[in-house]
Amino acid sequence: MDTIGLKANLRKTTGKKVSNLRLLGILPAVIYGRGFETQNLEMNYGDFEKVYKQAGENTIIDLAVDDKPKKVLIQEAKRDPIYDKFLHVDFYQVRMDEKITANIPLVFEGDSPAIKDFSGILVKNLHEVEVSALPGNLPHDIKVDLSRIMTFEDNVCVKDLTIPAGVEILDDQETVVASVVPPRSEAEMEALKEEVVAKVEEVKVETEEKKAAREQAKETEEPAK
Repeated sequence: MDTIGLKANLRKTTGKKVSNLRLLGILPAVIYGRGFETQNLEMNYGDFEKVYKQAGENTIIDLAVDDKPKKVLIQEAKRDPIYDKFLHVDFYQVRMDEKITANIPLVFEGDSPAIKDFSGILVKNLHEVEVSALPGNLPHDIKVDLSRIMTFEDNVCVKDLTIPAGVEILDDQETVVASVVPPRSEAEMEALKEEVVAKVEEVKVETEEKKAAREQAKETEEPAK
């Protein structure tokens, strides 16, 4: 399968000084793997961002570390919770002749007659599956054919998924991936609306009670003047 290239250099900067690299558009990273030396890396932030959009965390990347090629997967890409910017990347160096496990995203496609003809509502029970395969056989995604769902009694299970040769899905074969349920009646929608409103009011009351309790505790703790 085609792979994606990315360049990196060995990183000497560590500790708190790493934040200075980010200000310069440099992304800190680390690479490790079974039987391989752990190394600190740095790379161009923009280059990694482009590669991440293409590869995600389940596609082999040709990582050139100081021009030395390595086959890796993105093990973890940590982001800033506020600005959603990458802060650090963990690369896992793989052996192409040893199987690994990975979570592969599901892509839902096709038209379900239960949705098209009967206005059913699609229910996605899984968004990814865990697979075992040689690194070179890992699929970028696995398609879910919704056209198989003809009626509200039909569904797509793990065993129904089409996977490439050399790939084994580790999830239970009988697990339902997708199904279609009948549309809600007006009465059901009204009941659901009332339930949501009631919960919102309940939360508001609890919030006001907690606020009043805090104010009372504050007044109790204040010294008399």
